[in-house]
Parts: sequence; structure tokens; C-alpha cells
Amino acid sequence: MAALRTRFNYFKTGWQLIKSPHLLALNGHCNACSQRCMSLSKCCCNNRNPPTFGLLFDIDGVLVRGRTPIPAAKESFKKLVDGNGEFRVPVVFVTNAGNGMRQAKAEQLSQLLEVEVSQDQVMLSHSPLRMLTQYHNKNVLVSGQGPVVEAAQNMGFQHVVTIEMLREAYPLLDVVDQNRRPKDQIPPDKDFPRIEAVILFGEPIRWETNLQLIVDLLLTNGYPANPVMSPPYPHIPVLACNMDLLWMAEAKIPRFGHGSFLVCLESIYKKITGKELKYEALIGKPSLITYNYAELLVRQQAKSRGWSRPIRRLYAIGDNPMADIYGANLYNHSLQSVQRSRVQAKVKAGQVVEEEEEEGGEAGSPAGEIVESCHAESCRSILVCTGVYSRHEELPSDPHESVTQRVFHGHRDFRFDPSLVEASYVVQDVNEAVDLIFTQENWPLN
Repeated sequence: MAALRTRFNYFKTGWQLIKSPHLLALNGHCNACSQRCMSLSKCCCNNRNPPTFGLLFDIDGVLVRGRTPIPAAKESFKKLVDGNGEFRVPVVFVTNAGNGMRQAKAEQLSQLLEVEVSQDQVMLSHSPLRMLTQYHNKNVLVSGQGPVVEAAQNMGFQHVVTIEMLREAYPLLDVVDQNRRPKDQIPPDKDFPRIEAVILFGEPIRWETNLQLIVDLLLTNGYPANPVMSPPYPHIPVLACNMDLLWMAEAKIPRFGHGSFLVCLESIYKKITGKELKYEALIGKPSLITYNYAELLVRQQAKSRGWSRPIRRLYAIGDNPMADIYGANLYNHSLQSVQRSRVQAKVKAGQVVEEEEEEGGEAGSPAGEIVESCHAESCRSILVCTGVYSRHEELPSDPHESVTQRVFHGHRDFRFDPSLVEASYVVQDVNEAVDLIFTQENWPLN
């Protein structure tokens, strides 16, 4: 009766009890449902209409510019959390940045957005590397900056070599910078292990050193002390994370990204050998494996919150048409293909299968990527105008000019399909994007 009187009094004063029922819980009892709950955040009230959609946020150009938060970002995230500061829907931050660790990025986002972000919600460009276990026992060279050794080990790689370690073992190889040339004839380290694969985490600081030593490894089958007689082909495996040609920081115009470094590496290798550099895997947006892994994190997050309904739709918010939008649309095509295959299989077999238990995937992703089971029905792309893309750019002078005349900034191994760079929705900023999603989903605002 006391609980009923409390509820009556709140309704009498006009308060929205149903809006935050767990705020009224006393001694573990939820006054909205009059039941005892093990955890208020997992109260049965919250599970009556759990979300069936998840959000994938790009970071640079969408939420921040360099270290400066975009004003609309804080406003949008106020709508995404409840009165306890917990996310009301599954949210994963999918960035092509890879020169760092998830925990550090989560702490940075928590401070900038004034919400609690866990590392399990952060996906860096190299995160899917943990799925490529066939390389974890190999001697791998890592290229990039920041804690690349720690990042590689965190992904499961057990034998990690850095550019600096390779340079010290073979001091006569790095001679572009005359100030770094060895003064004496230093013999190479004969006990240095063969490099069996190269992992490109992100743009390095000294491009000339990294380009030189990586090409040396490709030409010598991982033994850079040997002379080049006949370059092996195919060369040792190369795995690249982050294909962004450009990215947006505080400057008024975009900056070179890791994709620009890859262009240099590919061009130099082809100029020397006459052959195309091959990638065993291209990871990061717009690759399918990245979006598949992001969907997995969304499902895990929903499961940890006790949300039993399956995630049907994904919304990917980004500022780069050639990475964020292209990737989301490519993944949407993959999901549609999987759905068609499932329907055809059911019709052919004459069976009815619970969709939550189904698993499926499709190959055909660039550079031999592997797409694991996917469950969502669609992935809708939302383009914001606060980063690389501007509504005033890439507008043809002739309104009848074909979109195929646009310059393709995507990676060499991804074909240019004009439809893949056309977003499902174009909005001004991330706050408008969240409003749009909530409207599409009939999801109430806080």
C-alpha cells in the first residue's frame, strides 16, 4: 500500500513516473512494477521495451575536432543516457584511429562528452586484429606511433618487432636522414629473427624510415640483410589498419591520414617491382570485418544490459563519405544479401527457423577479409557536416554531371560505386543525427 500511495502522489503532482521508474526504488523494490530487482539498471521495467537498434559513432569530425569537442556532441549524448548516466541504447564508438589503446580513448571520450564510456564501447581501427589468430604466433613488424607494441600484444600477437628495433639491428638501411646515418661500419645483427608479417597500425612519424624498411622486408622475404636477387612474389603478409586518406583535426582543411601513407608504400613497391602490393587484410572503415566486429560489440553490450530483444538495425554516424558512409553502405549491402540468402534457404528447405539463432556471413570483402556471423537486418548511414564532408563541397558545376566524375578517396582495393558514398541521411551535426534516429525508431527523448 505504501508503494501504491507513493505512486499515486507522484501521479497527482504530475510527475512522469514511467520515465525513470528505478529512481523511485526503495530497499531494492521498484515502485513502478512493485517487484524486487537484483539490479536497478536491469530492472524488469527497463526490459519491457528494450531497444532493437544500435548506434555506431565515428569520433574525429563527428564528436571532436582534434582535442576539441564539437558543441553538438555533448547535447546529443544527454539524450542517450538515463538519469543514472547509463546508455539507453547500445552505443559503440568506431574510429579509424589506431595509435592508442581503448581504455585511453574511453577515458578521453568520458571527459569530453561528460558521460561514462567503457573500453568495451570503443573500437579502434586495429581491434579486429584479435580475430586473425593465424598471425598471432608469427614474428611481426609493427608500424605506427604510440603504444603499438602494447596494442599488438593486447590483440594477441606474441612476437612483436618495432621499426626502431629493426633499424638498430640493421643500422645501414636507414640513410635518408644524414644526421641519423651510422658514423662507423656496424655489422648487422645476424641473430635477428626473420620478419614473417608486417602490421601497419597507423601513420608513422618518420615516413621515409618506415617506407624504406618495410619495402626492404617485402623485397627480401623478411631478411633485410640479404641482397635482392629476385623479389619474392607474393611477398610476406601485410595487414593494414586505417585506410583514411584524409581526416579532420582543428585545421580548416583535412590532414593526411594513414591511407596517404599506404598510397606511398603501394606506389614505391610497384615502381620497384612492377607488381601490385598485396594485403592479407585491410582493417578499419570501410572494411566489412570492421562493421561486423562493431555489430558483435553492440550485441554483447545489449546482452550485458539484459536486453533480450535482438538488434535489428544499426545506424552509423560519420563525417567521411569515403570511409564512414561507404563502409556502412557496404555492410548494409552485405546484410541484405545475407537476409536474402536466409529467406531463400528457408523457402527451399520449407523450414521456419528462429532468427535469433541463425548465423550467416558472406565472403567477398576486399583483401581476403573474413566476415563472421551477422544478425542485424540493416545498417543505415548518416553523414554529418562537421568534419571532412561539407554540404558546399563536391558539388558539380554542371548539375547533370555524373557522380562518377568525383574523385575517389577510398583505398585502391575498394571499387568505386557511386551509390556507396551516398548517405541514407545527411544532417548538420551529431545532435540532429540522434534526433533523426529517435524519430525513426519512435524512441522517447529523456
